[in-house]
Amino acid sequence: MAQERERGITIQSAAVTFDWKGYRINLIDTPGHVDFTLEVERCLRVLDGAVAVFDASAGVEAQTLTVWRQADKHKIPRICFLNKMDKIGASFNYAVESIREKLKAKPLLLQLPIGEGKTFKGVADVVSKEKLLWNSNSDDGKDFERKPLLEMSDPELLKEITEARNALIEQVADLDDEFADLVLGEFSENFDLLPAEKLQTAVHRVTLAQTAVPVLCGSALKNKGVQPLLDAITMYLPSPEERNYEFLQWYKGDLCALAFKVLHDKQRGPLVFLRIYSGMIKRQLAIHNINGNCTERISRLLLPFADQHVEIPSLTAGNIALTVGLKNTATGDTIVSSKSSALAACRRAEREGEKKHRQNNEAERLLLAGVEIPEPVFFCTIEPPSVAKQPDLDHALKCLQREDPSLKVKLDPDSGQTILCGMGELHIEIIHDRIKREYGLETYLGPLQVAYRETILNSVRATDTLDRTLGDRRHLVTVELEAKSLETSSLLPVIEYAASVAENLSQASREAIENGLHSACLQGPLLGSPIQDVAITLHSLVIHPGTSTAMISACVSRCLQKALKKADKQILEPLMNLEVTVTRDYLSPVLADLAQRRGNIQEIQTRQDNKVVIGFVPLAEIMGYSTVLRTLTSGSATFALELSDYQAMNPQDQSTLLSQRSGLS
Repeated sequence: MAQERERGITIQSAAVTFDWKGYRINLIDTPGHVDFTLEVERCLRVLDGAVAVFDASAGVEAQTLTVWRQADKHKIPRICFLNKMDKIGASFNYAVESIREKLKAKPLLLQLPIGEGKTFKGVADVVSKEKLLWNSNSDDGKDFERKPLLEMSDPELLKEITEARNALIEQVADLDDEFADLVLGEFSENFDLLPAEKLQTAVHRVTLAQTAVPVLCGSALKNKGVQPLLDAITMYLPSPEERNYEFLQWYKGDLCALAFKVLHDKQRGPLVFLRIYSGMIKRQLAIHNINGNCTERISRLLLPFADQHVEIPSLTAGNIALTVGLKNTATGDTIVSSKSSALAACRRAEREGEKKHRQNNEAERLLLAGVEIPEPVFFCTIEPPSVAKQPDLDHALKCLQREDPSLKVKLDPDSGQTILCGMGELHIEIIHDRIKREYGLETYLGPLQVAYRETILNSVRATDTLDRTLGDRRHLVTVELEAKSLETSSLLPVIEYAASVAENLSQASREAIENGLHSACLQGPLLGSPIQDVAITLHSLVIHPGTSTAMISACVSRCLQKALKKADKQILEPLMNLEVTVTRDYLSPVLADLAQRRGNIQEIQTRQDNKVVIGFVPLAEIMGYSTVLRTLTSGSATFALELSDYQAMNPQDQSTLLSQRSGLS
């Protein structure tokens, strides 16, 4: 994307398919920014293994933790790659230590760097006791030489590598019984004689069991260390056959795939990314979408290659495909070859279930677990340049929402504004930028209009007379009514009639009165916000014969407004339920910041190493909170929001708000 090139960050995950030494690798590059957590979530859902990339000078950062937890949730075996070894301040030992401490993982050092920072030349392979040196003149890192470490040429490095190898063998033997028997049996005297292949298969088993993570290092800028990383991917990470998915046995080789991403292409329409779990996909194939319960046809099949795509006739299980022609498929949908194939799989699953006495919903068993979509935390309004462009904006937002389910679009019933709900400031900024570039619409983002409400605190009486002559008809209405505050919460006014009024009131007049009272309650005397929690009693009503219902409405409405103006008025503001998850070190600045935002802390719980702060904060004070919270906690805190209810403002805040609204402050 143009935005990615400008900012130098990943925003959308991109897929690329390539071959390496006889293996087919499907690689998906995911963003590291917290605003695009959904991209990581939906890609991890369809991957078999992962490479976690660290900055060797920074070690484990805040977002590394988040992504690591997501990979734990999906039980994905991973390899660590310490990147930027040639950066000033890069430290291999510091980065490994931070993986051990912060991620609570067991790093297996398969490589040691030769030099760090400016002096970084290459890596030493611990498993095979070889050194790999890159040619300093080669920019793309293709030229490197692999030499065995010899006592004569580099005695110190050889000693270091031998120690590291012995430590690695002990570590793996602790975690893998089969390997421990082998080491104790044949090679207990001399670890040097242990063949590299035996150690590699043991590391492979340990990685799959997720009891430890292999660690490699290098520098991606000049492609130093990338070739051994690709070798490690093919050697230690699982192939599709080694991942055991329970649902595959029911399909017996029939097609089963998961749509995990949708992109919009101007020429081709929606492009859907599918991960094929079993069976194969061909072009012009009709498929059945279980979630949407609809059948569609794949018109073309492409192999993803970043922003260029290669057209292919068919693709087999274990691959990632890009399909053209699926109009109704969304993120998280399960795709099968036909409805009958799904039902057959269902029956097989039921038979198995009966054997094991397991009863659960048949459709659920067939559906691959979709993708969990995080709740939005950042809100703002979006306006088109003119009313004529509103349909275009709606279309653009609809397409973007289909691509990115973490973007939610709502219409505010109180103000009639279109509200964007996203994962953070950067997320919304990029959506705004994409609407401009891809859909040619210059839109305006604004702060959220807070929907205040009003109420009254005491009871007041008012009388009003309306006397008009229109043509030859005289319209005369006299009303006396009382408005008082309600104990319980009610959005609409509660209307009561005195006994004398209720006796001779026609249905038409009754409707006119209620219309008048409701319309008067839509605009309060203070801010023009709706009025709630009010009870109205009609004490007397005199209607001259021949008076129209519109006049009755108008008179009642005017009388109620008169009463409300006399009463003691109170503004109610929306309160948000807030839950912040934060590490112990940052708890006090977060609490101090919430106190400044007129927050009300209910309780602080402990969850593993974190503290969870639960409380209420007014919606007006939560604008831009996601950015502030990340700044306060170096990006380590997360929070969730939901609307709780309306609460009375204290007099001081109320007078500040009123003077702001009248333009005095």
